[in-house]
Amino acid sequence: MSTQLATLRDDAQIQFVTVRIAGQLFGLPIWAVHDVFVPQRITPVPLAPAEIDGVLNLRGRIVTAVNMRRRLGFPLRDADEVEIAVGVDYLGETYGLLVDEVGEVLTLDKSRLTTKPPNLDPRWSAMTDGVFSLDAELMAVLDVEVVLANIKEEASA
Repeated sequence: MSTQLATLRDDAQIQFVTVRIAGQLFGLPIWAVHDVFVPQRITPVPLAPAEIDGVLNLRGRIVTAVNMRRRLGFPLRDADEVEIAVGVDYLGETYGLLVDEVGEVLTLDKSRLTTKPPNLDPRWSAMTDGVFSLDAELMAVLDVEVVLANIKEEASA
């Protein structure tokens, strides 16, 4: 579990920005998200890890575009489908997590967070803090630090 989630009391309320990736609902802790935007142009980066679609310009800052479908092992989206970027910072760098859609902000009690099911895909299990059972579906909570730490390690290897 991420350090920030682990330190919260069980009755603490946590806000999540919900995103969909290949139809699956994921939650990003709201404290990790600083922007939501539609990328205009992504410039490929030679020899970058497969999950990196390239870089883009966000109000004068160079942002690394992370393809979350690749990162989580989903099939790639069709070229004509619109993607949305969720801006996050990690270790002084800005990243745009490319997702299919951004939904609402949910406020949930930490006590409702359950452990990861044992049959969860290993790629997801490594990058999530647990799941919330919502009315109609499960929402996996992405650990942004783990998602980006692994990419940073792979890029420097």
